[in-house]
Formats: sequence, C-alpha cells, structure tokens
Amino acid sequence: MSQGIQKPEPDFKSLHEFYVNAATKIHSLDYPVMFAKEKGVWEKYTYQDVLDAVAQIGSWLMEMGLEKGDRVAMVLDNCPEYYFIDQTLQKLGLVNVSIYPTLTHEETAYILNDSGAKILFVGNAFLLKKFKKVQAECNTVMKVVCMPSDLESGDLYTDFSSVRVEGQALREKHAAAIEARFAAVEKGDLSTFIYTSGTTGMPKGVMLTHYNFMSNCYDAKDLCPAITSEDLYLSFLPLSHVFERLATMYLSTYIGAQVAFAENIDKVAQNIQEMRPTLMAAVPRLLERVHDKVYKSATEKGGASAKIFLWALRVGGEARVRRDQGKMVGPLLAMQVGIAEKLVYSKIKAKMGGRLKMFVSGAGALPVHVGEFFANLGMRVQEGYGLSETSPLVTVNEFERQVYGTVGRVAPRQQVAIQDIETKKILALQTYDSFDPEYASEEGEILVKGPNVMQGYWNRPEATAEVFDAEGWFYTGDIGKFDRGYLKITDRLKNMLKTSLGKNIYPTQIENVLLRSPKLEQVFIIGDKREYLTAIIHPNMDELKTAFGGRKDYFEVSDPFIQDEEIKKWMQEDVKKLSEKLAKFERIKDFIVKREPFSVEAGDMTITLKIKRKVVMEKYADEIEAMYV
Repeated sequence: MSQGIQKPEPDFKSLHEFYVNAATKIHSLDYPVMFAKEKGVWEKYTYQDVLDAVAQIGSWLMEMGLEKGDRVAMVLDNCPEYYFIDQTLQKLGLVNVSIYPTLTHEETAYILNDSGAKILFVGNAFLLKKFKKVQAECNTVMKVVCMPSDLESGDLYTDFSSVRVEGQALREKHAAAIEARFAAVEKGDLSTFIYTSGTTGMPKGVMLTHYNFMSNCYDAKDLCPAITSEDLYLSFLPLSHVFERLATMYLSTYIGAQVAFAENIDKVAQNIQEMRPTLMAAVPRLLERVHDKVYKSATEKGGASAKIFLWALRVGGEARVRRDQGKMVGPLLAMQVGIAEKLVYSKIKAKMGGRLKMFVSGAGALPVHVGEFFANLGMRVQEGYGLSETSPLVTVNEFERQVYGTVGRVAPRQQVAIQDIETKKILALQTYDSFDPEYASEEGEILVKGPNVMQGYWNRPEATAEVFDAEGWFYTGDIGKFDRGYLKITDRLKNMLKTSLGKNIYPTQIENVLLRSPKLEQVFIIGDKREYLTAIIHPNMDELKTAFGGRKDYFEVSDPFIQDEEIKKWMQEDVKKLSEKLAKFERIKDFIVKREPFSVEAGDMTITLKIKRKVVMEKYADEIEAMYV
C-alpha cells in the first residue's frame, strides 16, 4: 500500500521560517499581513511590524531567562498581539500554551500548572480576574503580562507596552542569541500544547511539533490549490483552537495570505462587509445559522421574490448535481444559472463582501442540506475532518470535487484505516494515492497514521498509550466509512448510544435530520441503555416568538424548561414529519423543551459548539428520568 505522496517538500525547519519566507520571498517587508479594527478604524500591520514586535518580545523573554522548550501561556482573544507572541515563541523554540478565554478559573489553573507555564499573557480585565482567583495555586508563573497598561501593578505583573519598550532597549544585547536560537529550532521540536476542550473529563495537553503543523500546511495546499497569496482570511474562531490556528494562522503564513481579525462574533457580518474576505474558517453550527437566516429572509414574506429565490435555488441545485456527476450543464441550464446569478446569488454574495471564495468547515459534522444549499447558490463549503491530535487536518473535500455528507479525500502524507469496533480487524486502508471515486467500505473506528499525528499527551503516558497501537496507528474515537472514495463520519464512538434492545444509535445523524426544521435550534438525543429515545430540544426563539409572541409568560419565567403543551405540540409537528426519514428505532418518543440554549458560557458546550454529553446528562438527570417513568 502506498504511503501517500512521496515528493520533495519545501525546505523549512520551523513555523517562523514560514513567516520569514512570506516576508522576503512571497511579498516584501512593507506588505500588510494583518488587519485589526482599533477605535473604529481598520489598522494594518506589515511584515516588518511583526518582525519588530518579535524582536522586542523575544529580547524581553531572553532577559527573563526562558530556555528552549519552556512553556508560555496566553489567554487572549484573536488579535495582532496573539500573532506577535506566537511568532516569537516559534522563533525561540518555546511552546505556545493557549488557553480558551471561556474556560473557568479552575480549568485555567489546571492548564497553567499542568503545562508548567512560566509566563502568562492576559487579554483584558475580565480574564485577569479569573487568574487572580487562582494566582496562589500557580507556582510556575513568574510574570503576568497584561495587554492594557492599567490592569495591575506589582512584582508579578507588567503590561504589554512595557514589555515592548524594555525589549526594544534589549534588542542589541540579545540579537545574536535570538538568531542562534532560531537557527537551532528543528521541525521535530515542540511548537504548542493544545488542551482539548473535550465533552468529558479534564483537558489533556496535546503535544504538537513544528512539523506536525507544517506537514498539515503542505497537505492543505496540495488539496486546496485555489488558496493563494492573494487571499484574505477573516479570523473569528478562537486561535486557541487547533482548527483556526492551522486553517487561518499557519496556512496563511505559509502561502503568504493576509488575515483580518473580526472584532467579535456579533460583528462578523459587519466586518465581512468592511474587509471583503475571500476565505473563512467556520464551524457547522455557524453555517447552519447563516443558512437559516438567508432562507428565512428570502421566503418569509412569500410573493414573487420568494418564488424567484426558490427557483434560483432549484436551478443551482440541478447545475450542481450535473457537475458532481461529471456531466455538462448544458446551454439552457447555464442560461438559467446566469439569470439566477444576477437576480439572487450575487445579492447574497454581496452581503458576504462579494469576494468570498469559500468557507472551510471543520470541528463537527456539516449537515448535507447546508452544504448543498451554499453550493446551489454558487458558494463553496469545503468540509474537512481532523482532531487536535492530528494538527488537525486528516481529510478534506477538494475544491473541484465536493461530495456532501463526506469529509473528503485522505490528505497526501497520511494513511486512514477503518477498524472493526469489536474484532479490531482492519476493514479498509486508504491513502491519497489509492483514491478511487467508486470505493466504499464497511463502517468502523477511524485510525490515522502520518507526520501530522501528535507526539502524545503532556504528562499523560497512560492516556497516550490508550490511543496508539504497536504499529503507530492513532485511534481517533470516531466512527466512519469510505463512501465514493471519500471519508464519511458517522459519529463519535463515545457518543454512540446502545439501547436496551441492542440497537446502536448515532445521535449526531438523528440530530442533524431534526435540525432541518426551522422551529428547532438545538437537539440533544438521549437513549443509552434505554428502551427508546428521548431528547432535549431548544426551539428557535425567533420562530417561537413569531408563533407565540403575545404570551410573555412563556419567555419571562425562570424555569429552565418550557412546560406549555401548545409549544410542544407546535414543535412536535416538525419532529414527527422529519422522523419519517428515520428508522423506527431512531425516532424519539418524547422530548422536553429547553428555554435557554446550550452554550459555552453555561458550561454545557465546547468552544466549537458541541454539546458536552456527560455534563448535560448529569445536569438534567431528573428531567431526563421523568421521560422514562
């Protein structure tokens, strides 16, 4: 079996070499590489600006006595400062320990102590307050650097402006040592710890090297050659997550693309209009919301405009299917698509800046109808698959071939196997070179082998041993199969439910079917070791208020669940209709209506908007049990 593409790779040893190459060979030092909005104005940062910041921060860190391999933590939202600090760490052979700003102070303390971080960069007063609650427990932290200059004073604290001023004064002193450190960085050296925001248990520190990320960049470029140095990313997913770090930050650095940082999630739509990006990384739930908003806006008033929109959607779908089948679109259909472009598609694209080439979707399953919807409008969504442990890319749909419902083709430098869950027998093994558009396999656990796979979990040798076998295969914990040559994800192994009648249930598939209803916002399936399935459902509040808005008592009480039977009956109409697409044992027999959505802030969702199964089951145990009485 071929081991993937065996061709010469670019001669890079570190992630900072990506940056230097982009600054000196792809562009020039005065070329703007980043944009961020400050006091209402989009400011640009050139390659030289970044190099100056790296020299200043690097000199300060050298003065602090940090050695190769030491860990530096950051609790920052996406911003130019994150880029400055990370590039400094990559140049000096230090390890980036990024902490999600949404984590609790207990989780923050755990990561700081587990990693042994010596320096902590903090983004704002709120995040500093979380650290101060656990300050006494974090004995390895020598210095806390606050982004604003007025947050704190004392021996433990300094501010980012002072770091840069002090570093500037130290540049000459440390310049030679910094360049020597840079030259000594090897591609096998540790680059980062990504602490998993898993749905169960305490986070584990995934150890990733420079080459883990670099090989992923090579794979991404090989699979998506449409991404070029002329592109502009809009970054809004957290850089503390491996998906955004790779898909936006390191890939853009490698190819020489620009990055604009969105102000926050609520202003993404406005920032898209202002910066007109060509590329964006997104998680499925956000794309679902865009789909729902566009569809509702186009159809809710009915009349001629709604008919034209639905006609354009149908025409686009017919053209898409023919292209996917390798057939010619034909002159009549091509003419209809052209008319639809002028009347409908162009207007929707204009609301997204008018230049958007594609979304890259990851960190969860994209519902088929959402991917097809965007494609029907002439907008590409390239869905891929990966984990923190795989840096993250394993597979991705190619730019010229989209197979919706799958996560794409195996990346060039990797191998993907399907293993029977019970017998542990390898059922299929595929590489980039072995690709066959007619190939299909049985279902089982997905295993991965390649240069992108992590070195292990920091300080967790037992946990590391549990996910690797003797032949070096990494056990992903995901269930899937090959379909039309592409990988198709069924669900997480730990999410799989087994009813008391012995039926294996994959809740994500059922949830995605039910979420096609505009009335439903979130669905959480229950049924492990139970005779039948139930669910917790959060309604779409806009739809609910449209239907029941005059009755304020529904929306202004503290009960976590809506008890009104009229609302439940209203939701049940769609649940029953959509359940016809499911097998009888996959249909829910009862559900409760959750008033507030599951959220990261409430602690029942991960940063990538996946519901924490264990947390929800424990939190609402009594309400769940009542559905089985």
